[in-house]
Amino acid sequence: MNFTRWSARLPGTQRRAAARTEQTASPDRRGEGSVPAARAEQVTDEPPSVPAVDELRVREVLDRVPSLVALVHGPDHRIAYVNDAYTTAFGVRPLGERAREALPELDALGLFPLLDQVQRSGKPRTVKSRKAPDGRSYTFTCTPVAQGDGKGGIDGRGVLVFATDVTDHAEAAERLRASERRQRETAVTLQRSLLPQELEEPDDLRVAATYHPGGTEAAVGGDWYDVITLGGGRTALVIGDVMGRGVRAAAVMGQLRTAVRAYARLDLPPHEVLQLLDGLAAEIDANQIATCAYAVHDPNEGKLVYASAGHLPILVRDENGTVLRAEEPTGPPLGTGGWMHSSGSIPLGPGSTAVLYTDGLVERRDADLDEGIAALERALAGATGTPQVVCDRLVRSAGVTPDHDDDVAVLVLQHPARTGPDSELFRNAALELLGGVEAAPRARAFASGVLTSWRFPADLHDLGVLAASELVANSLQHGTPPMRLRLRRTDRRLIIEVTDGDDHLPRRRRAEPGDESGRGIAIVATIASNWGCRRTPGGGKAVWCEFALPRTQGT
Repeated sequence: MNFTRWSARLPGTQRRAAARTEQTASPDRRGEGSVPAARAEQVTDEPPSVPAVDELRVREVLDRVPSLVALVHGPDHRIAYVNDAYTTAFGVRPLGERAREALPELDALGLFPLLDQVQRSGKPRTVKSRKAPDGRSYTFTCTPVAQGDGKGGIDGRGVLVFATDVTDHAEAAERLRASERRQRETAVTLQRSLLPQELEEPDDLRVAATYHPGGTEAAVGGDWYDVITLGGGRTALVIGDVMGRGVRAAAVMGQLRTAVRAYARLDLPPHEVLQLLDGLAAEIDANQIATCAYAVHDPNEGKLVYASAGHLPILVRDENGTVLRAEEPTGPPLGTGGWMHSSGSIPLGPGSTAVLYTDGLVERRDADLDEGIAALERALAGATGTPQVVCDRLVRSAGVTPDHDDDVAVLVLQHPARTGPDSELFRNAALELLGGVEAAPRARAFASGVLTSWRFPADLHDLGVLAASELVANSLQHGTPPMRLRLRRTDRRLIIEVTDGDDHLPRRRRAEPGDESGRGIAIVATIASNWGCRRTPGGGKAVWCEFALPRTQGT
């Protein structure tokens, strides 16, 4: 194979060859009186001239470059040329042989389909950073070339394979990827350690949650969830998402989650919890904002009371399969400041399932966010089973895979519809406290009758009556109408609660020996497993206490 027949068709070679021919054919036209040129053998101190690139044949140029070069021609890619660098890397290659047998390194790299494509299309193609059998990495560029027939026409097509050694770059990139993987693993570990290791188990709800970090190419974010039992049968449910990626987002998430748990213990309305979080988020990092939805479930009310700071709407599937969306109210994300949040509510009766989630479950780059939420609604409408089953089904329906490009957190809660013997373990009784001091003996008699009908043991019966009496006496002395005594039993505890119209919260204090009052709350705190108080949404307060039931009472 005459290489010059190919080189004559490489870009630019025709122009340079014509220029050299013209220079050779042009005679010396200097005048007669001119100084003759120095003889070639003249001794001189000047170094010998180096020929310009344009004066070199293509083969001479390619033989000198450090990159690997091979030229193949014809439909079966027969070897026309390999340069010195190529033979140094892979050994001598016989000319004229089929490349598939004579260039096994190209076959190992999967380049032959690319050679076919370049020859058919006449367009160059490049593949980046392929590791060759010699252990080094190369970027290959395959360029079509035409073989001249010596008469100005084209005798055939070939492909020039040009390989640049990028081993150092590839190794540096791999070190960078390894570092990023370690950082991501650190962030994921931190993220998971800051999430609840075990969800609290409310008496009246069944809950499940899941967290999926983004794929290996995405840094972990700041998604979180939590379940917080507030006492008195009430439960707080939280879902949040810190904007940003990496360890910093996970750390901010941990601070916000800790703060939510602290604020929840104050038993504040949802919008007041978000108001406190908003100020804290700005103090933690003014440039790091977060969305959050905070909801409270009270089994006596049959609804979720919630507030949202820029978060996606809660979805609730009722016992008939109808899905409701908690649209309003929604305020701006945490950390923006200057906004007064407000609370809303959505029904959550027996047989209902609610879903709280982050945007990674429903947001896609090629689809509108509302479409993702609508798809989630359809999936929830047909989702039945335990909360964990529902949780897994929603994640699968959203197409979340290990290489998903965003974090996903999902929290599912169910308010079971209890029937049969199970329903006997969940009972309620209430009494309106009318009149003056005469309401106290009526309350004691009511509590005694209810606890007797619930077949509590004598010691628990007596403690329950005493606690009800003290809470009612405290309300009659310091509260205002309307007043109500409510008793509730679950499979795990007895809850006694008294509400009235005064919003002054009682506190436990030490009564002096001569004091005639001030001992009621102290007595309740001493005999009960837990006690607390909170302001009610319509004004007024609720004071409650609870007793853990013996294990035989909870089954």
